[in-house]
Order: sequence, then C-alpha cells, then structure tokens
Amino acid sequence: MPKKEMKKRVTFKLENPSVQEVFLAGSFNAWSPTAKALKKDAKGIWKTTVMLSRGFYEYRFVVDGVWQDDPENPEKSMNEFGSYNSVLNI
Repeated sequence: MPKKEMKKRVTFKLENPSVQEVFLAGSFNAWSPTAKALKKDAKGIWKTTVMLSRGFYEYRFVVDGVWQDDPENPEKSMNEFGSYNSVLNI
C-alpha cells in the first residue's frame, strides 16, 4: 500500500493594521488573488493557514488590491513582471 503523503500546516502572516483586506496568492492556488483571505487579529496581524505537501512554492500577498511580496521572508525569486515572489520550500 502506498504511503500517504503528509501535508504540513503553514501559517502566513502580514503585520499591517491599517489595510482593509489581505489575500494570499501563490503557486498552490493558481495565483488566484481572492482564493485565500487572511483574517486580522486584535493586534492588526493578518493570518491564514494552508495545508501544503512537500515542495517548492512561490507566493505573494494582495493587500487592498496591490500585489506585494512577504516582507518577513528573505527568500525571493524574480517573477515575469519584474518584481519578486516570496519563496517557500517545504
């Protein structure tokens, strides 16, 4: 019987209390700018959790409609638009 691949719980967070909405877009959700909303806690930190298999992923936050990389993640990769994607290797 094949071994079931374990998925890992990955939490994404962005500290920006002044914005209205934050979404997570990446290679794990077909870069959909509205597929995964983050929720803001009482301290103004936006968070969401995603279950991911082992692999290499690129992602960005969509903050009030503006795409941005993760300021807390130093791992980056140039994208086709001349900006950077944040990189996650699980």
